[in-house]
Amino acid sequence: MRMRKKKNLDARLQNVQAILTVYQSENKNFSCTQPEQLLDLDRLFAKPQPVFIEIGCGKGGFARKFAALHPEINFLAIEKSANVLVEACEKALPLQLPNLRFLNAQAEYLSRIIPPHSVERIFLNFSCPFPKKSYASHRLTSARFLSVYQTILKPDGEIHQKTDNAMLFAFSLEQLSQNGFMLQNISLDLHHSAIDDNIPTEYEEKFAAMGLPIYYLEAKRAKT
Repeated sequence: MRMRKKKNLDARLQNVQAILTVYQSENKNFSCTQPEQLLDLDRLFAKPQPVFIEIGCGKGGFARKFAALHPEINFLAIEKSANVLVEACEKALPLQLPNLRFLNAQAEYLSRIIPPHSVERIFLNFSCPFPKKSYASHRLTSARFLSVYQTILKPDGEIHQKTDNAMLFAFSLEQLSQNGFMLQNISLDLHHSAIDDNIPTEYEEKFAAMGLPIYYLEAKRAKT
């Protein structure tokens, strides 16, 4: 079910334009292939630094925490739903974090928006699992999305994924290993693992409180 457009959404988006870039289009043939339409990451952030992105940032809890803890990293939080993203921006704006910016865009277009080989890490936190087999290509770790990530990631770039969905996790392990990534730091129960730099998301805290395991992986671009 599509979320109803929030009241005063356009005005609210205008109020947060200082930290928000919009690359959405209702046109199915939307494209931004011209070089001048690629994001200038050095101008987007206060200063040039390594760039990490989160695809599907939701209301931005993880993004805000990460940017605050890591001022040495420029963090671009991406969400396709303006209805959701506007809340993330409104919560982030008062914090005045110079290393945090938001992008309203769909993941399949990122290679047309983000400069090639400019991203050091991609976070995929609790992405929609799309459980039906017929929707497998919509999963953010399917081959068609991994080819997009290969374009924007640096040669030694990484993907970090967290999910509560065992099916999606198994699918991700298979797809990543078959599409140019080396798996590392895999955990079937993140909160009872040796990984100690985890920043929990809103969903993660909810699932953990229910006693559900959190699945975690890191994948690095394989050297060619």
